[in-house]
Amino acid sequence: MDQTFGTSTRSVKAVSSSAVAGEPVAPQLVSASNYHLAPEATEGLDFYGRVTNPTWRQAESALAALEGATAALVFGSGMAAVTAALRVCARPGSVLVVPADGYYQVRAYAAEYLAPLGITVREAQCDQMCDAAQDADVVLAETPANPGLDVVDLGRLAQVCRGRGARLLVDNTTATPLGQQPLTLGADLVVASATKALSGHSDLLAGYVAGDDAELMAAVQRERLLAGPILGSFEAWLLLRSLGTAGLRIERQCHTAAALAAMLAEHPAVASVRYPGLPTDPAHAVAAQQMTRFGGLVSVQLADAEAVHRLVARSELLVFATSFGGIHTSLDRRARWGDAVSDGFARISAGIEDTDDVLRDIERALG
Repeated sequence: MDQTFGTSTRSVKAVSSSAVAGEPVAPQLVSASNYHLAPEATEGLDFYGRVTNPTWRQAESALAALEGATAALVFGSGMAAVTAALRVCARPGSVLVVPADGYYQVRAYAAEYLAPLGITVREAQCDQMCDAAQDADVVLAETPANPGLDVVDLGRLAQVCRGRGARLLVDNTTATPLGQQPLTLGADLVVASATKALSGHSDLLAGYVAGDDAELMAAVQRERLLAGPILGSFEAWLLLRSLGTAGLRIERQCHTAAALAAMLAEHPAVASVRYPGLPTDPAHAVAAQQMTRFGGLVSVQLADAEAVHRLVARSELLVFATSFGGIHTSLDRRARWGDAVSDGFARISAGIEDTDDVLRDIERALG
């Protein structure tokens, strides 16, 4: 796909079928566990639903196009995707670096399931990743990190990893491929939750792995085959249906998030704001180098948990929910899940409501 196209054009092109007369324009759902077999060889043919599915392939082709990858593989969730990639890349005796300030369940998986296999697991904050990679075999970076929204310098980190032959995996969930292209910055694999902004309607779970290394992607595909964390065909179709509008939705979310961050940064009830797009944000310089959009998430620090709860109660638009990237503007108080943040820390996910309405609503609710 022509990468000079705008994001909405790329989104529509990614899900477009071949222009064959008489064929449907929209992606088609194929729901099957079993297929008619040829007498002998099965190569190139669908034969069992855990192995492959035509709707998967459409979704994978679209995701690969958006990530600028040679190939992509869909999974039943973002966690299924990231854990499959880690199992392939991190072997007993190796050193794995995971984000200390990223999604907390990734750290839990590494500690509870990979460390007992003889894999040395080390945690590093975004600003420590390049130093931690100096003696690592596998590095998983999440940028912007969820929920604090700090940013990793991917170009520099990729250079460190290449210098010692380490694998670099990048979680691109918060940025999405419409805001950041980790493979072009030197990553070996992209892992992501498509549950969030890419599907964008809070109605499905999905994840994917994308990359250019055929051998590495084949190993991930083999892991999916044997472990079985597959995506349902209906969910793959829903994802495809959503991807066509991802450019429009994410553009609105990023616009609202930028305006909201600027407003909150000046509000007396807000102690601090993190948003990579703010010129005053500590990560802005790095983010501006590697991101084309700064995402739909804003992190804020309020006085305490009660202040967060009061904000939601007074708002007409905020949905109190833990996932993000949907059409509704939502808020999550992350301390309740065990993240290393204060009780008054909140992550706001901008939806697709009119920007001015969101700003007025939240400003009024803050009092």
